[in-house]
Amino acid sequence: MQWTTAERYTRIEDATKEDLKKLTNQVKACPWRQTYHIQPETGLLNDPNGFSFYNGEYHLFYQWFPLGPVHGIKYWYHTKSKDLVHWENAGIAIHPNDETDSHGAYSGSGIEHNGQLYLMYTGNTRDENWVRHPKQNIAVMNEQGIVSKWKKSVINDVPDGYTDHFRDPKVWEENGLFYAIIGAQRINKTGCVVLYSSPDMESWTFEGEITTSLPRFGYMWECPDYFTVNGQGVLVFSPQGIAPDGDCYHNIYQSGYVLGNLDVHTHTMQHGSFQELDRGFDFYAPQTMEAPDGRRIMVGWMGLPEISYPTDKHGWAHCLTLPREITIENGRLIQRPIRELQSLRGLKAEAAAELHDEVKSFDGFSGTAFELICSFELQDADSCGIEIRASETEKTVITYDALQQKVMVDRTNSGALSDSAYGTVRSCRLEAEQVTFHLFVDSSSLELFVNDGMEVFTSRIFPGAGSTDIRFFANGGQASCNAAKWTIGG
Repeated sequence: MQWTTAERYTRIEDATKEDLKKLTNQVKACPWRQTYHIQPETGLLNDPNGFSFYNGEYHLFYQWFPLGPVHGIKYWYHTKSKDLVHWENAGIAIHPNDETDSHGAYSGSGIEHNGQLYLMYTGNTRDENWVRHPKQNIAVMNEQGIVSKWKKSVINDVPDGYTDHFRDPKVWEENGLFYAIIGAQRINKTGCVVLYSSPDMESWTFEGEITTSLPRFGYMWECPDYFTVNGQGVLVFSPQGIAPDGDCYHNIYQSGYVLGNLDVHTHTMQHGSFQELDRGFDFYAPQTMEAPDGRRIMVGWMGLPEISYPTDKHGWAHCLTLPREITIENGRLIQRPIRELQSLRGLKAEAAAELHDEVKSFDGFSGTAFELICSFELQDADSCGIEIRASETEKTVITYDALQQKVMVDRTNSGALSDSAYGTVRSCRLEAEQVTFHLFVDSSSLELFVNDGMEVFTSRIFPGAGSTDIRFFANGGQASCNAAKWTIGG
């Protein structure tokens, strides 16, 4: 279905109760609704926003177009949690109904200040010639959960030298000052991030562009995030326009990071090479926050812009990833599922076997929503791995290829495909004699953590309801495996 501009900019307030009920029923009937991931009640979810801890709860907002699976006029939808696992929908937090955000409340971040949660976001506005004019705005949430928008933008104009692709402020506090980085595009159509400072979250000063060693790395940098972990600075961003290179950069757009410390006085950053955060098919626009115990927690959008998905015909699209703890170890960023997710574990099954050039199944190993940890020791096998959501005709295959020293995720036969123009296999290099696959599988997704978070693959999959088998295999020789699986939900 093609959506007209008028349809994309229809507000939920202008939809009829009958249309909303029809859409809700259409979504509920979808066979790929998730069981333990954050997902929209209807319509399209994208970037996580305003991720923060305030007033005893975690707060997470996301971009939302409620009326269909397209990128229309964006609201901020609010969900909250006491444990990062069980989330409660709290309704629309920011309505795009003022001259500062007339065509959408775009992405931004949150920070506690003066006993309230300050939300800094990009207001999308357009003039009579449909020219975009981004504004950086503030909304404030009080202890009762009531959100109030400031009438005036705090950053009203784009600095000289940059186009109107200027958005997604991420704010933090350092030495008594607030700083915000904003994703930008230079007038020569290259991507970068810029830095602002403020003493009070109200009056903002343009400090300048952050100087990096990536002067021509894509045409736009979206959703930047800067933070430190044990004194190590990390700049996360989502560059658009990066060409594939070996196993890297095969999605339409990428998300990744560089390690280095930002000097806010000189707005320079000496850093290492850009590394992809996730090796899978569906990961973009992540955002992090610091938990009360000091952990750095990240959530990403499990989807990508400009890609069609099988849920589109059911009136909804996308979900968020599970929260991940970020650490820096031996000069690289490690992602692990947060420990709180263990509270989801239900019935446990265990198995151990020697695999001799064969495929095996075990009692208790099947399902559509589960956590699975499996370790393989390769003796002389060429490859080993797991098939999930499998049947006679469908399977998603996770392989460690010892000959190529690569981990691969193959969704060629995973069921209904999301946009396959970008291929059906993702891989990355991994040198190991032992490999551990830690999987979180939901009705229509796979999150795979390899060797304790050294690599991560996030992917949507859309198998039939009858594809529930889990199989273990070794090819071209012998490998041993030990596996534990827990049901989730149901």
